[in-house]
Order: sequence, then C-alpha cells, then structure tokens
Amino acid sequence: MNKGKVSLLALIALILGVIYAAYVNYYFFVATPTEQDAAEAISEIIAGAVVTCTAVLMNALGFFMYHRGFILTGAILYIVAIALMPIYFMFTLLQGTLLFIAFAKMKKKE
Repeated sequence: MNKGKVSLLALIALILGVIYAAYVNYYFFVATPTEQDAAEAISEIIAGAVVTCTAVLMNALGFFMYHRGFILTGAILYIVAIALMPIYFMFTLLQGTLLFIAFAKMKKKE
C-alpha cells in the first residue's frame, strides 16, 4: 500500500481523536458542575482523558513524521483508553483500529 493511503488512515484517526479529546476535556472539565459527586467522577475520568490526549499526540507525531513507532503507540494508547473508560469505547475503538491497520500497512524503514 502506498504512503498516501496509510497517511489517510492516520489522518482520519487523528481528526476523530482531536474531536473526541476536545469533547472529553470540555464535557468533564468545563461543563460538569462542581458538586462533590461530580468531583469524584472527574477524578476517575482524569486517567482516561490523559491517556486519550497522549494517544492523539502520538497519532499526530506518527502522521506528520510518518513513523511506525508513534502510530503503534497511539493505537495501543487508544485501546488502553478503552480499558480506562469502557463506557466510552465506541469513541476510541475506531481510532485504534484505523491506527493498527495503518501500522500494518506501513513499510519498515531499513
């Protein structure tokens, strides 16, 4: 597979990841009221939000540098985000799958 199709998969995952990371950060840190129950819920969500934002960063580095390691790291982090926030699996499953496919299609640099 050529570089363009692999980059397209990574770009789609990057766009979806940025949208989801913005949603998570807005919803849980801006729009949520500051009651005691909400504070406890936010403390449980922080780990998932940090991992998701790190996955988006690795996705961006892998896309712009065309580097397999960053693509694989981003895919793994998206799957870890599913494990940390299982109720929101549908938002990160597609990005992780796209990055695993992009990683599999990329050629090794020798």
